[in-house]
Amino acid sequence: MALQQVIPQVFYDDIQIGLQFFVEGLGFKLVYNDDTLYIVKRDEISLILFIDPESAKGDRPQIRIQTDDIEAIYNEIKARSPKILHPNLSYIKNQPWGLREFAALDPTTVCIVFQQALP
Repeated sequence: MALQQVIPQVFYDDIQIGLQFFVEGLGFKLVYNDDTLYIVKRDEISLILFIDPESAKGDRPQIRIQTDDIEAIYNEIKARSPKILHPNLSYIKNQPWGLREFAALDPTTVCIVFQQALP
């Protein structure tokens, strides 16, 4: 038996904000949707986006995604949608805890931190 993947759920009042951020901004593909549930996927990472205005009023998540080429993903996102780069971590930064990181932020303050271990 092994745990294989964490699949975060993110709640939105306006699902178009989530789709614009994840699909247009971060390069995920929409692989399923119905009236209230949307699944986006990129490589081995899946997220579930829900239309749920009441839950969307709560705390907004910060999700970390490990990558093996932080330079490539940073350059891709910066070229595709530089406005989504987090104002506090809009560049790749070597952190004292042994990671290289940058972040993206949607208009509802959902934060995605991309990370790669320092060599």
